[in-house]
Amino acid sequence: MSSRPSRSSGDRVAATLYAATDRILDAALTSHAVVLIDGRSGAGKSTLTRLLAARWQGPLQIVALDALYPGWDGLDAGTEIVLSQILAPRARGEHGVWRRWDWEADRPAEQHRVDPAQALIVEGSGILTAETAALADVTVWLESPEDVRRERALERDGDAYRPYWSRWAMQEERHIARHEPRTIAQIVVDVP
Repeated sequence: MSSRPSRSSGDRVAATLYAATDRILDAALTSHAVVLIDGRSGAGKSTLTRLLAARWQGPLQIVALDALYPGWDGLDAGTEIVLSQILAPRARGEHGVWRRWDWEADRPAEQHRVDPAQALIVEGSGILTAETAALADVTVWLESPEDVRRERALERDGDAYRPYWSRWAMQEERHIARHEPRTIAQIVVDVP
């Protein structure tokens, strides 16, 4: 039985994200492609990444910016970490290295390596800039209405995220104003 959502299922979000995986897979012309997936909180980045990973052929690494943002004011810093410690070394054929952020202890935790010979998906708010896009094979922007995004994000993260929603949204707005990620993206997905 196929895992593809049926048209009669009524799950337009799943159908939209599944169709987006087809577009990304078609655009990723090499087995070691770099895919960047950006969008505001609750847009569906993590879900799209899981769907894409399930269909990827060959070794794949995933870096979620949620794992490395240095705290609730760290959107820009997270993007810079990925650019300088993962994407730039990878472009030189070198291993990238990043440290997970321990949200409970509010400090860096263990280190992770990124192999330049394997495919890489980086997903997270703020990842798509002119500098990061220049080092990627496929760039994706997810767009979704604010009320829907907020509902999905708070359902996913609950009360731990609720007090930070507006604070994080302001950082996303600055990112969008500064970098215009929708215009940089090769693939734009309007998620219902």
